[in-house]
Amino acid sequence: MKAFYFLLQAFAWIAALLFVAVGCMLTYEVLARYLFVAPTIWASELSQLCLIWGTMLAMPWLLKAGRHIAVDALTDQLSPGWRRACHVVAMGFVAVFSILVAWKGGGIFYDSFERGRTSGSMLDLPMWISELSVPVGFALLFVQALIELGQKPKSGDHEAVVME
Repeated sequence: MKAFYFLLQAFAWIAALLFVAVGCMLTYEVLARYLFVAPTIWASELSQLCLIWGTMLAMPWLLKAGRHIAVDALTDQLSPGWRRACHVVAMGFVAVFSILVAWKGGGIFYDSFERGRTSGSMLDLPMWISELSVPVGFALLFVQALIELGQKPKSGDHEAVVME
């Protein structure tokens, strides 16, 4: 379990760095386009790739930290037993949805890999590079949802969560 949490933490930091990279790439693209009149062929596509991978890699850490969007106005008013029941139902849905998306996304990734599909842009990246993020991210989310099923629901307090 510690190894998995270490992996989630590492992926969360990688996701954060990818989001910073997106900001840098788009800033450079704006400067190159409007200041130097020399737009890039790579900034838009690579920034989209970083956003996709960053989002997929961050999902399981966000679930572990209790930072996904949640409407807890009702569940915070429930007794601990009912709160636990709601938590089990929610994590069950997350687990089922995640494994379905990972399975279907894996098929899409494999099909693109086998056929050699590319983005068709000037950069012409293989499509499987971005499509692989879906089965990876949702498989990790599935594992974290199973772990969450065995834990108490997080309370509705909204303290800041710091990446260790």
